[in-house]
Amino acid sequence: MEMASSAKWFAVALVFITVILLRVIRGRRMAAAPASEKPPPPVVNGFALLGLLPRLLTMDLRTKINCLHDKYGSVFTVSPFGLTNVTFLIGPEVQSHFFQGLESEINHGNLLEFLVPMFGQEIGQGVDAATRTEQSRFYLDALKQSKLRRHLDPMLQEVESYFGKWGLEGVVDLKHEFEELLMLISSRCLLGKEVREKMFDEFYKLFRDVENGVNMISVFFPYIPIPANRRRDKARLKLIELLSGTVRSRKSSPSVEEDVLQRLIDSKYKDGRSTTETEVTGMIIALIFGGKHTSSLASTWTGACLLTHPKFLAAASQEQKEIMMKYKDKIEYDALLEMNTLHNCIKEALRLNPPTTMLVRKALKHFTVRTRQGQEYGIPKGHTLASPIIQNNYLPYIYKDPEVYDPDRFGPVRQEDIVGGKFSYTSFGGGRHFCSGDAYAYMQVKVIWSHLLNNFDLKLLSPYPKTDWSKLIPEPQGNMMVSYKRRQLLG
Repeated sequence: MEMASSAKWFAVALVFITVILLRVIRGRRMAAAPASEKPPPPVVNGFALLGLLPRLLTMDLRTKINCLHDKYGSVFTVSPFGLTNVTFLIGPEVQSHFFQGLESEINHGNLLEFLVPMFGQEIGQGVDAATRTEQSRFYLDALKQSKLRRHLDPMLQEVESYFGKWGLEGVVDLKHEFEELLMLISSRCLLGKEVREKMFDEFYKLFRDVENGVNMISVFFPYIPIPANRRRDKARLKLIELLSGTVRSRKSSPSVEEDVLQRLIDSKYKDGRSTTETEVTGMIIALIFGGKHTSSLASTWTGACLLTHPKFLAAASQEQKEIMMKYKDKIEYDALLEMNTLHNCIKEALRLNPPTTMLVRKALKHFTVRTRQGQEYGIPKGHTLASPIIQNNYLPYIYKDPEVYDPDRFGPVRQEDIVGGKFSYTSFGGGRHFCSGDAYAYMQVKVIWSHLLNNFDLKLLSPYPKTDWSKLIPEPQGNMMVSYKRRQLLG
């Protein structure tokens, strides 16, 4: 199994090199940057990679990066035979410019071009930087914490209805259950009651076709007419048609709904222009894509960790008893804010299993980094920059026993992520690029696990899941079978 997974990543590496060759031939390489006063980072060239290949082929992705980190330090450039330059930045000390730099200095470039056929030419990577910044403001406004209270009751209704269909006892694949539940919550809170009540099944099917358009081939060749990409394109057009009717109806209606779709419809650009139907549709598809999958995986990994660590399961359950007593068995928004133990359990699960393996940017201007040891390197313009979350979240000088699931590390006594520096914990990004939906994601996962802890005794029947590194977004491998026994009947 290990060799099969490694072979997949080796194949991915070959595809990546092929893509770079094609882009060189097409003249898409950026011009070389002028020399810097500071020395460049150490380079892992093609011949060095070939020397390491026997070891790298037997490792998973995080161990591969750790191997290079141990050998070359916290800043190094991977340059396979001079075809491209990918500079890795490991540790909070060298992350400041990566997360705080201006769009004119560091941005995604064309690295996220594969998202354009998913969300459309009217949003995100399909528009200029200024428009993209304004659209990010729309997201922030729609999901800011002051408006999250309005989502609690719909979330609770979906969660209680879903688990209300479970029997007195049984066995389920918790991974599958969370995928379905999070899609229901997303359709209710993000899209609104029209889609949830009248067209959910159709929306879900179309969205799955768009979602399945994310694969290793489409990342490098987003427009190649493979079956998955053709299904993605057809599904997106049908989604636009489906949602445009709802947007059009909302725009002409005097009533105002309390959901994210309405916020995006009401958003205006600085010049006074309102968002268009196509823009709103693209933004809502992007939100669901980013949020539903992340929250589903966060719920699954939290379950895997809690159900294999009785100490923290007991602590989270005890916290629920105390909070439910205080709030008279009602989950209120303020109650969620007091669930510090559960919050830390989720946060620690995401430290060990972040939503993505690494974040990437493109350096548009030269800049300098200073390592923890005091070494300064000049990072040239044109380099692709990689911040490997799966390595940063395991640094032993920040996190004590980093391989161990220990939510107490985030408690008031230790606060390892704060003591370690501003960018020690980047599972949700950081700085200018901090995920606008992090509070919304925590809220969803807390509502789900609060309900489960208060109503069911759960036992993990499957082994603790391994990470499926073959997926673009790493996820638990296989099923996660759990037995449940209801403690009390829902009223």
